[in-house]
Amino acid sequence: MEPYIGMKLIEAEPCPAWKDAGNHKTGDPGYRVQYPDGYISWSPKDVFERAYLPVSVNPHLRTDAPSISQTMVEDFISEVHTVTIGDKCTVVRAVLRNGFEIVESSACVSPENYDEALGQKICLEKIKDKVWMLLGFLLQTAVHGIQEVNHET
Repeated sequence: MEPYIGMKLIEAEPCPAWKDAGNHKTGDPGYRVQYPDGYISWSPKDVFERAYLPVSVNPHLRTDAPSISQTMVEDFISEVHTVTIGDKCTVVRAVLRNGFEIVESSACVSPENYDEALGQKICLEKIKDKVWMLLGFLLQTAVHGIQEVNHET
């Protein structure tokens, strides 16, 4: 057998285990999971929460499909580290929930105008744009898979 990575959009709700299975006993915390084909299974809470990111439907959009929200983007950033390099450059390193790191920088022309807080704000906006794109890619893959999709041009 070979290892595979995959993503899919599923529906789930918190649900204790309904029978003993392996290391899990009746009543252990977990999730009832329903797959797109209707198959239903149970997943232990820690395993489920490591594998799935909750998404929601934005009522302000013209679709009932799940979407990425600003809150999701902000919550996906778990750590932010900021340093000043020289006398006019800010570097920000953001660590995401999955351990991935994004680094951005900003600088001004004159050291007299340097403001680390403003540099951090500029860098964080760039980082959030990248996280938005990465989460959008993740959701697109979960909804449509990795096979070629026909597009009208």
